[in-house]
Amino acid sequence: MNNESGRLQSAWGALPVAVFIMVWEIVGRFDLFPGQFFFPPFSTVVKEFYHLTANGVLGKNFASSLVRVLIGLCSGSIAGIIVGVIMGWRSVINRALNPIISLLYPIPALGWLPLLMLWIGINEMLPITIIFICSFFPVVYNTVTGIRNVDKRYIQAAETLGASNMRILCKVIIPLALPNIFTGLRLEAGMSWRVLIAAEMVAIPTGIGALLMQAESLVRVDIIMVCLIVLSVMCLLFERVFVIMEKYMIGKWSNHA
Repeated sequence: MNNESGRLQSAWGALPVAVFIMVWEIVGRFDLFPGQFFFPPFSTVVKEFYHLTANGVLGKNFASSLVRVLIGLCSGSIAGIIVGVIMGWRSVINRALNPIISLLYPIPALGWLPLLMLWIGINEMLPITIIFICSFFPVVYNTVTGIRNVDKRYIQAAETLGASNMRILCKVIIPLALPNIFTGLRLEAGMSWRVLIAAEMVAIPTGIGALLMQAESLVRVDIIMVCLIVLSVMCLLFERVFVIMEKYMIGKWSNHA
């Protein structure tokens, strides 16, 4: 019964996507927009996706973007969690670093781009650093919030049982803060791709963003749509990965608790 219900929900979830694609095909096919040249039907976009994949253009640019996102997102998230845990665990460090974090956090990641272009130059480190900044500050903020919101009664109970400070941190505080930590990770998983595309469009000659700009200069709307679809799928996929990781980590901790 549960399997049937799951299949039914999946079918209902896929229905709006199917309707959207059908409307897209009809609008493009029958020139209901300015014209097929500026609004190609979905089938034309799929054909161009195949051509770009077959000749290696899409794969090469996608690989460049993926490597940048993975390096920037992983390094920024790890650094953000470490700093957030330290700030949340030690009030003295939190009071020292919180004004700096609060001052820098509101600055959009792309706002750093002109300065980083002067400091780092136009090279591979530029988009990676932008993604690092994009990931670091929100993860720090959510980690600190999660740790400081842990119910003090759990900590007191662990202390009564004789647990050391490090054991309390690793076995009680961090597991209870996981929902907040993963909220920050989920938010930045998709945002990292958006920031990367913008950085590549402005300054980097390779990647999905660079391919977007090349397609715009050639007035290739079909290639632009291919790039946008890839971006959308990757944003959704990265967010889903963190949802799965969150369920696994929380479930694993609950089983050990």
